[in-house]
Amino acid sequence: MPRSYSIPALPIAAAPFALFLAGCAVGPNFVKPKPHVPAHWSATAMGNAREGRSHVSTREPRTLDWWSSFHDPVLTSLVTQSAGQNLDVRQAALRIEEAQVQTEALTGNLWPSLSANASWTRQRISTNTPTGFLFSGKFPGVPPSITNPYNQYQLGLGASWGLDLFGATRRALEAADARTRAAVDRGREVLLTMVSNVALTYIELRGAQLRRSILRRSLVTQRNLLELTRDRYKAGLTSDLDVQNASTELNTTRAQLPLTRRRIILDVNRLSELMARPPEALRRELARARPVPPVPPVVPIGLPSDLLRRRPDVRAAEANLHAATAQIGVAVAEYFPRLTLTAAGGYQSEGLGQLIETASHFASLGPVIELPIFQGGRIRATVRLRRLQAKEAAVVYARTVLGALNQVEDAMADYGADQARRTSLRAAVASSRNALTLAKQRYTSGVASFIVVLDAERTEEQSQLALADATAAVSADLVRLYQALGGGWQAAAGVAGKRRSS
Repeated sequence: MPRSYSIPALPIAAAPFALFLAGCAVGPNFVKPKPHVPAHWSATAMGNAREGRSHVSTREPRTLDWWSSFHDPVLTSLVTQSAGQNLDVRQAALRIEEAQVQTEALTGNLWPSLSANASWTRQRISTNTPTGFLFSGKFPGVPPSITNPYNQYQLGLGASWGLDLFGATRRALEAADARTRAAVDRGREVLLTMVSNVALTYIELRGAQLRRSILRRSLVTQRNLLELTRDRYKAGLTSDLDVQNASTELNTTRAQLPLTRRRIILDVNRLSELMARPPEALRRELARARPVPPVPPVVPIGLPSDLLRRRPDVRAAEANLHAATAQIGVAVAEYFPRLTLTAAGGYQSEGLGQLIETASHFASLGPVIELPIFQGGRIRATVRLRRLQAKEAAVVYARTVLGALNQVEDAMADYGADQARRTSLRAAVASSRNALTLAKQRYTSGVASFIVVLDAERTEEQSQLALADATAAVSADLVRLYQALGGGWQAAAGVAGKRRSS
């Protein structure tokens, strides 16, 4: 049902008629859509997401501040600061306020308008017109009745009230109210996106720092290996080829460090930008390496039907559909008469001294009725356009719901797959470390060639780097899962409210 709005008090003479039509609003009433949403998530996605140590549950999420589930105080601090400083969030808050002010301005159309006026004019009537000739004294037998030219002073009040008999203004106000709700939900979506970007960038930063530490450890191992081969070469136990191979491996690993440092710099700058701060502003705060934020053992995700109330983009699409439906009523109301009550009164005189005398008083009162007769098909085309726009908004809503369902399913698939990958890589790192130890022992004993040692060392390094990437990927997958679920949007409303009241 459309939102009901209070109607101003009517003059006594018009009250019965206006009250009879007060509840009349042409056009269709908005009916909340009921899209087809499965009762449960697909068995494939749920099964895949339950393969790792951290698994999903259909329980209702206990917290809206999903970033706190990583138990990383630095991440929580970055999110909190960004929520109050991010420029996109501040812009979204201003757009919410703009929509509210537009609704308030439109509400004024339901009330009468009152204006005052004061004027002075110096006028002259042409004596070459019948009226001027008659009153100028030139007509035989008729004395002059006016001074020409003459002054005219006036003080007055005017009032008008366009009665919303067929609900055009109420439908327009209903649409504006829906657009305000859409702006609020778009603000929530902006904040959710911003928080997700902060979390993803922070996780990427910690992953890059982890890669850097692995490369540095590998460099220490490879330097020791290079010294070992040089000592053996000097002792005549190996050839210069082993020395060159060891040096090549060392420089190859060293060449990866600049790329990692660049990634760290870019991530720090990106986090600074998200917090509306200049580049390098967070360098000192984030310089010390910390572990990649770990995922919780259980991730409550709720049911598919929860998306309709938790996803801000779904809620915004529904509000836009409501606004488009209300606009049909605004267009249909153009077919019907418009009734405006007008009143004017005041004082008017030729001399300023006689302005407020009783004889200078004037007044007028009466209704004005406008009925469209021929508009060249404009109204019919406008109604058709509004109906098509409402149909388009319904398609956008259905597409948004479908996209939300698929995003959650995809996020769960990624979350489970990367957890399984991480488990296998952990086993690979353990076995490659053992293999490197055995290879070094066999090489030192002269049983194995140096190529075996290089292969083992390279495999161990690549396994550790791959595990670091997988660890960061699992945490990033959880962020995307929370984002797909629309987590944290109520917290976003609170932040937007704080921005609006500041």
